[in-house]
Amino acid sequence: MADNFSSRIERLKTRRKGINEIFAMDRGLESREILLAKSLQQEAWESMASGKSATRYALGAMQEVDPVYTRVSIETGKRIENQLSNRLERKEISASFRLQGSVPLNIHIKGVSDVDILTIDEQLFIFSNEGSKANSYVLSKKKAVDVLQILREEIEDSLRAAFPAAKIDTENSKAVKITGGSLARDVDVVPAVWWNNARYQDTGNEVDRGVAILNKRDNQRIYNTPFLHINYIESRCNTTLGGLRKSIRLLKNIKADAHEENIEINLSSFDIASIMYHADMGNLLKGHFYELAILSETQRWLDWLWHNFDEAKKLEVPDGTRKIFDTDEKKGELLKLSLLVDDILKAVHNEMNAIFHKDSIDEGMRDYLSNSKVD
Repeated sequence: MADNFSSRIERLKTRRKGINEIFAMDRGLESREILLAKSLQQEAWESMASGKSATRYALGAMQEVDPVYTRVSIETGKRIENQLSNRLERKEISASFRLQGSVPLNIHIKGVSDVDILTIDEQLFIFSNEGSKANSYVLSKKKAVDVLQILREEIEDSLRAAFPAAKIDTENSKAVKITGGSLARDVDVVPAVWWNNARYQDTGNEVDRGVAILNKRDNQRIYNTPFLHINYIESRCNTTLGGLRKSIRLLKNIKADAHEENIEINLSSFDIASIMYHADMGNLLKGHFYELAILSETQRWLDWLWHNFDEAKKLEVPDGTRKIFDTDEKKGELLKLSLLVDDILKAVHNEMNAIFHKDSIDEGMRDYLSNSKVD
């Protein structure tokens, strides 16, 4: 088991520092040298829990990616935004840009993490007919699907012109991916228009405003509220002084390492964040003082969900757009993830409390870790 956690620690280091991706970058990139230098530095968690590989892994898997890596991701997204803004404007398309996904929430687990940018055509918006302001809106003469199709085509052309050395992948049904060349990150550009849903019509707050994107396979619109999701997760992260973020990162790293060990867990990052959103915030807050309390609460919550799956099926994603466990198959995926967390909890407990070795999990085990300091 120790060897298993030692291997996971090495993978965790590689994932967090982006070593493989950095070496693959264009040698002329200034950010390549910055990241290469950063990758050679030891992180604080790497020297914690001496002789306790399971504990060190659990602690490392919770930590945020070094802010230098995150800054480069955001700066790369800004480069794409600037190029698209100028080139689309020349084609008389006024666009606004927003980040979505794991990076703006700071729950990404890779040093070299993909960036997800919404490119929103401002010439029209879609609205919910049941909203309080629906009667005051003037219908556009243009169809949203047509606007989105044209926007996507112009995005593809603009990216090719702006970044001739990069690879433009247009196969994804919802986004245009640009990789390589002078870019330090892969970037997914998602064409969108605003969706003034009923909630936004009441509040006028952008966090409530949705977007409509296009599935180019069937020309159907997909409605999302990414800013509301970010706002809800961020609010509870702040309430727990970062504990919720740490639990989400922990599970995402466990899932990533499971993949390397030939165990596939088909729960998305969105699913994982939504699952932990409903955990006990008081227990996660305790992780501000005793970090292993986050592991204890994560294990407790996944175990409870599995044993009370009828209740789990009632839980919604933070923005209320769907149930978290919206397919029967997700019960099996939850079990796989829960069992892996069980194994880590037991291994960490037996490292931290070697005198009282335990083979099965009980409340006493969780309580012990929730009150244990790690040097």
